[in-house]
Amino acid sequence: MQDETDKQDVVHNLHLHPLSWVEKYADYLFGFAMSRTRDENTAKDLVQDTFLAALQKIDEFKGNSKEKTWLTAILKNKIADFYRKRSGNGLTVAGTAGELSDFFDRASGHWTGKNYPRAFGLETSNPLMMKELGNVLNDCLTKLPGLWFSVFSMKHMDDLASEMICKELKLTNANFWVIMHRTKTNLRACLEKNWN
Repeated sequence: MQDETDKQDVVHNLHLHPLSWVEKYADYLFGFAMSRTRDENTAKDLVQDTFLAALQKIDEFKGNSKEKTWLTAILKNKIADFYRKRSGNGLTVAGTAGELSDFFDRASGHWTGKNYPRAFGLETSNPLMMKELGNVLNDCLTKLPGLWFSVFSMKHMDDLASEMICKELKLTNANFWVIMHRTKTNLRACLEKNWN
């Protein structure tokens, strides 16, 4: 009976080729980690941790996904762990009322006149303009605090559900929405300042 189980594990693991992981996936995983952490040393460490975790869990790979997809999922968990550790348990975000009063009318909750969002005047058919906007947006993203960037990227790049992000980063629902609001407000201000 045990021999049959061992044979099945060997069949499942034929889909994995750990000796080629560095050559095949290190650059991709490093780029992925850099886009989420914006720190070269942290990205390198996370990729190394990903390979180590994958080796330790190689027997759990069932072959239901491609090797690259499986490694990327492990890396996403490592990135979430990184930000969870940095944020500590039960991060609280305070002081929002004062900050938001500059942007919103207290009585109505609507944007104040001077802070009402303005149209960017984008010509989406112009690839040069879209590339320039992408560069400005990337510059604005690099100015965000690490946790804000992580929450924003998990929500809008990884398309994770808000509940999953809260669980992964140990945030309350209120903390999550405050961070998202602050991030979007900061991005908007940065884009308006730097986009011609």
